[in-house]
Amino acid sequence: MSAELIAVLAVIAVALAFDFTNGFHDAANAIATSISTRALTPRVALGMAAIGNFIGAHVGTKVAETVGSGLVTLPTNVASLGVVFAGVLGAICWNLITWYFGLPSSSSHALFGGLVGATIFASGGEVQWANIVEKILIPMVLSPAIGLCLGFVAMIAVLWIFRNGHPARLNRGFRRAQTVSAAAMSVGHGMQDAAKTIGVVVLALYVGGFQPDAKHIPEWAIWASASVLALGTYSGGWRIIRTLGRKIIDLRPPEGFAAETVASVVLYFNALVLGAPISTTHTITSAIMGVGATKRLSAVRWNVAGNIVLGWVITFPAAGTFACLLYLVVRPLFS
Repeated sequence: MSAELIAVLAVIAVALAFDFTNGFHDAANAIATSISTRALTPRVALGMAAIGNFIGAHVGTKVAETVGSGLVTLPTNVASLGVVFAGVLGAICWNLITWYFGLPSSSSHALFGGLVGATIFASGGEVQWANIVEKILIPMVLSPAIGLCLGFVAMIAVLWIFRNGHPARLNRGFRRAQTVSAAAMSVGHGMQDAAKTIGVVVLALYVGGFQPDAKHIPEWAIWASASVLALGTYSGGWRIIRTLGRKIIDLRPPEGFAAETVASVVLYFNALVLGAPISTTHTITSAIMGVGATKRLSAVRWNVAGNIVLGWVITFPAAGTFACLLYLVVRPLFS
């Protein structure tokens, strides 16, 4: 077995490990609102989220292409595989830290920060800053703002349309409707987050010299990423589920439905139209805040929201820092 093949297999293994942490870290994105409103039981919600993630991974390839070929440029050698390995490992470290503290940070931006940090620290690689700004940084700012505004507007529309409805009947109806909106959210999460791991696998295959470019996506990579993400999702992420579902606002079924619907629309548009790998965490969290603000501004626990935003801001540089330190450790193994 050649050194290149061993190195590629090591990167694929750590990419799938990241995929698993992404699953249990971001399981809350799709199901926290449904669990908190009692629209779904926890295990049913997790199972549905796992299936939705698996399906979503097979829909569209634009996000995978962006991650595989649009963020960093690396020479095709074993040393470059060490850069990718350290970048993904740095993202895993940050995922585990934020999961432990129940902070719904972005696994996506942890991955991007890790790859960029390791590439900057290593020699021979190049960061595609124009794509980073266009595909990562601008959507990182806009997607939460759009989610917040659309969440507010959608909830106002729900309140006006059903203003004469009986509260008990409406709650029952929206609990059923949340089954659909949570399923849509799960598929959107798979379209975004499974694709990011697929992109790393493709990047490893290209850098290792096992395929001619970083845009071809083998079918087995889709199945592997989808399966591991679904498995990680089903294992749950209860600390973050509690933060999203209970600590930001007290959700009722109409609010949960509005937040999930808005987040799904934003995820689908970015994945299928723009190919922008946005954060599902940012999107659903901001939608929940927008929905909650329709009650009154004080209904949103802004201190919790502030901690979440702080996590968003520091995720990219924190994961990049971890990746730099880890690159010093793993570099001799890939020389």
